[in-house]
Amino acid sequence: MPEHIHLLLSEPEVGTPSTVMQVLKQRTARALLPKMKPRDPRQIKMFGEMPARAPFWQTRFHDFNVWTEKKRVEKLRYMHRNPVKRGLTAAPEDWRWSSYRFYFLDESGPVRVNEGWRKISFRAHAA
Repeated sequence: MPEHIHLLLSEPEVGTPSTVMQVLKQRTARALLPKMKPRDPRQIKMFGEMPARAPFWQTRFHDFNVWTEKKRVEKLRYMHRNPVKRGLTAAPEDWRWSSYRFYFLDESGPVRVNEGWRKISFRAHAA
């Protein structure tokens, strides 16, 4: 999505989901935000301080514990349909940053998915 992401992740081997999110947010913000050059004190005196840069990420993430395969399928379907619902694409497979093509079409793409998660059957949970 243009202003948010959806992630379905398992409990990390080291740390907590909060630590994973902290590292993800820090690394992407550092990579994607323009670098601020230090200003000469004389410039600050003449022109004042630069306005604060808007944060790249929201301060918090919203988590939801998934305990069953049925709920995991439900969440993946929601994630895959989100770009269509938002009017960004006509079909889930058209959204470049989706795992849809991995799960439904057995194609790899820019979104890497753990191979063990391929075993999900979406047909068994069709509603």
